[in-house]
Formats: sequence, C-alpha cells, structure tokens
Amino acid sequence: MNLLFLGTSAGVPTKSRNVSGIALRESKGKGWYLIDCGEGTQHQVLRTTLSLNTLKAILITHVHGDHCYGLPGLLASAAMSGRTAPLTIVASQGIKAWLETTFSATELALPFALEFVDASTLPRLAFEQVEVETFTLSHRVPCYAYTFTEINIAADLDTAKLERDGIPRGALWGQVKQGIDIEFAGKRLRSSDYLIQKHPPRKIVIAGDNDRPALLAQACIGAQVLVHEATYSQALAEKAREVGHSYASLVGEFAEAASVPHLVLTHFSPRYQFHPQASPSIEDIRREAQSVYSGSLYLARDFLQFSLDKAGCLVAMTSE
Repeated sequence: MNLLFLGTSAGVPTKSRNVSGIALRESKGKGWYLIDCGEGTQHQVLRTTLSLNTLKAILITHVHGDHCYGLPGLLASAAMSGRTAPLTIVASQGIKAWLETTFSATELALPFALEFVDASTLPRLAFEQVEVETFTLSHRVPCYAYTFTEINIAADLDTAKLERDGIPRGALWGQVKQGIDIEFAGKRLRSSDYLIQKHPPRKIVIAGDNDRPALLAQACIGAQVLVHEATYSQALAEKAREVGHSYASLVGEFAEAASVPHLVLTHFSPRYQFHPQASPSIEDIRREAQSVYSGSLYLARDFLQFSLDKAGCLVAMTSE
C-alpha cells in the first residue's frame, strides 16, 4: 500500500502546500483512492503518475471547503479524460446536495455514474484489494475517519485443520484456497478459518479534522499507520479546541497509548513554516510530538510518498 500526499495545508494553501488531499494506492495494479479533495487537487494529481481513469473511490471527511472545493473540477476533468466506469463517492449528504446543485447550475453531465454512499451511516465497503470502514470524529461539523485494510492476502491452506475436520481433498480444498466459503456435512464453513495468511493485513487509518483523537481507539486496532491532523502546537491548544482541531502533543499522546507504530501528521496551519529557524516552525510540531510519542514519526509535505510493506514497515520514498 502506498500513500501520496497531495495537500498538507489547513484552511488555505501556501506557496509550498496545497489544501487537503491524500492518495492511497493499492498494493497491486494502478487502482487508487482519494481522501479529501481541496481546491487545486486536480492540479496536484497532474504532477503525479495517478490517472483519474483508475480512481476507485473518493472519500470526503467533511464539508469544509479546504477538504472538498476541488471535487466538481476533478469530476469534470475525469469526464473529459474519457472516464466511463462508475465512481464511488463516500461523503455526507451535504456534499451530495452541493454537487447536484453545481452540476445543475453549470450544466455538467458526467458520462459515468456516481455511486454515492452516505458517510453518516458509517458504511463498510469492500473493494477488490481493500476494505474501507468509517468512524465518527469530533469537529464543528460531522466529520469522519476512514480505515483501509488489505484483503485477499496470499495464504496457504491449513491442511492439518482441513484433514482434522474431515474435509476431503479435491474441489473443496480448491475453493477454500480461492477464498470461497464451502458447504460440507450440512454446515457452511468459512474459507478464512482454513487459511494461513502469509503476513498480517496492512491497515492505514486516515482521519479528517478532529479534536478528540481518542475516538480513533477502535479504528487503530491492528493499524500500522495513523494519518492525523496536527493543525497547531500546544501553544495554541485553546484555539485548537475553539475550532475543533488537534495539536501535536494531543495526537502524539493518543498514538503512543494506542501503540500505533507509525504516525504521520498533516494539515498544518499556514502560520507554521518549513524553515527550522522560523517562528513558528513545523519543527515545533515535530519536537512536540516526539516528546510524547516513541514510534516512527513523520510530518507530511506535498508530494511526499510512503510505502507500507508486507512486514508493516512504513518507508518514506522520493517524490514522483
């Protein structure tokens, strides 16, 4: 699984950071998912190898503009690039109503179907290579986190268990190997009970704006990576609470308590600059998080890529 940050600024873009957008790529093939689509996201996509024709789904965390204003333009560009395959959008009903109004006002007719899923129902969706689950966060408006868990992992047959349960070799074993549940002796048996996965499923949690990281305790079970906003440092904790955001040490303390091995912080207020000698600096956020979190800590920047390998290790990669 691969993460590519398309925008890491909060609220408004800066000269070096666009507003929110993250691409998650599947382990095999060219399929990918877009989490949030702030204004200018399609321009960021143009600077990568991503194709709008291989986009599997768009998942919007909430209705604030820095997370969704790029959506109509990106959909229109997908249409003009020749896309015809249906596209799943997971978002609140407000996003759906806004898109429908925009399409009507601008006379935009898409040549592909939009399959809208209401995020407020906390859906769990299965795609070819990943399962997506939705969790509620705490912000000024309804906001969500999405987990991406690898499925269809290569596995070996648990032959000892199959033989112990009297399941005869042949066609039934072949179905189990393919991940197909079987009927035997009047019972329906789950193939997963007879498979030994070659590695634990990879799991990434990507959260929207959120002032209560502890809400992600269940979502982070079994996760190797948490991507969470750290809009401010603790010096602005009061402001963070007022506007429904987190600060670095708050997120770091949660990630430490939840034993998440890799933490990626993003969505930084424009006031924080990259230069370490600036004040305030993004390095303030790094130092603050590192003071309470002992895992692998990363601060996202636009076009920074990460690869999560089969062993659950997150590796930063060169830009595209």
